[in-house]
Amino acid sequence: MSLVTQVLRSEWTKIKSVRSTVWTLGLALVVTVGLGALISAFTKSNFKDLSTEDRLAFDPTFTSFAGMGLGQLAMIVFGVLVVSNEYSTGMIRTSLAAVPQRGIFLFSKIAVATLLVFVVGMITSFVAFFVGQAMLGSHRADLGDPGVLRAVIGGGLYMTLIAMFSMGVATMLRSPMLSLGILMPFFFLISAILGNVSATEKVGQYFPDQAGQKVMQVVTFNDDKPYGPWGGFAIMVVWVVAALIGAYVVLRKRDA
Repeated sequence: MSLVTQVLRSEWTKIKSVRSTVWTLGLALVVTVGLGALISAFTKSNFKDLSTEDRLAFDPTFTSFAGMGLGQLAMIVFGVLVVSNEYSTGMIRTSLAAVPQRGIFLFSKIAVATLLVFVVGMITSFVAFFVGQAMLGSHRADLGDPGVLRAVIGGGLYMTLIAMFSMGVATMLRSPMLSLGILMPFFFLISAILGNVSATEKVGQYFPDQAGQKVMQVVTFNDDKPYGPWGGFAIMVVWVVAALIGAYVVLRKRDA
């Protein structure tokens, strides 16, 4: 059995043996679907009160993803825990002694976690869409409508990239508290503020979450962003790649 195969199996065992990581993924699914369903139901009951402009901008697909904001919180926590659990327990020394090739160690961990998140993210995105559209009733969109399938698949990819970015940051910082202390304000305060203030929105629109969410949108009424759905997705990929490269460089140069 090759070294890579052995490391992959080891990383899978680590992930499934830590209950907090498994429960975090389950929470991401429940929160995303549940909140999306509630917002969709609320939107349906108040649709007649919307202004003409709001009706033109109404995106039934994106409405069903209203819970994605809290769902991504769970994905961030998952990404941090997958990496930092070993640092907080001191097991990282044992792991690196067993696998001194740090590139293989790091990217095997990220590969296993990413595959798991991808599966959960896709299930979450599709379930959120179908449940949300059921709540919207006559205002619903169909999976075969232009751009809808792309948006639903994009939702799963978005959740996957959020977790990968968090893994990269957590590898560089090593501390779960420090990682969460930076990632939470970054996504839920800094990005939101910069993206919604006229003086800074041109900067905020290039942040990973602001750009990445574009792939989940179908209706683009009054949207003046300089990129399309896959352009925004590409910007998010660049952020993730930068975080992973930084993680690899730091892990190679630093003692456990």
